[in-house]
Amino acid sequence: MSSSKFFASPGAVLVADASVLINLNASGRAEEIVMALPARLVVAGNTVVELENGVLRGYDDGERLRALISAGVIGLVRIGAVAAPIYETLIDGSARLTLDDGEAATIACAIEQGGVALLDERKARSLCATSFASLPVRCTAEVLMHEAVAAALGSDHIATVVRALKVGRMRVPLEHAEELSQLIGPAHASECASLPKSARRTA
Repeated sequence: MSSSKFFASPGAVLVADASVLINLNASGRAEEIVMALPARLVVAGNTVVELENGVLRGYDDGERLRALISAGVIGLVRIGAVAAPIYETLIDGSARLTLDDGEAATIACAIEQGGVALLDERKARSLCATSFASLPVRCTAEVLMHEAVAAALGSDHIATVVRALKVGRMRVPLEHAEELSQLIGPAHASECASLPKSARRTA
């Protein structure tokens, strides 16, 4: 996958949703992946809180995220004057047109930052396509397939992707499923329940 296709411009800001961070943690190589990207990865403060609340259910993604922020690997952004009204419209309204707090903050901050929203969930991606068509939207699968990430991970690249799929139950948008299944091979693809069925059958 070409860098020019993935990133809107040199020095782009990638605003990651909670699901993306969970998948990167599940891969076992989150720091190396983020450091390999030719763009700055940031998270909204709301996303940090969302992941930290997971400790009550036995998850440590919030702790891992805080460590990456403290190390300067991942940046932290807050909802500002531009993002605030967008955020409010995304959390207050009919269920069909609203998102959870973290997803709403991710989209609003990506717009305010002039960046790229990293989202895996279908509803959030669909809402962006219809309501924020000018906002570039990417997903964890695209991050993991990026040429810079593949080069940084070397021989562990495929195993890293498989861990994100199996441990993180990474959602893969249909338009990227075939490419990802070809990358990991038919044996791995058939074992990854989070891949669309068509990708598991045809891999």
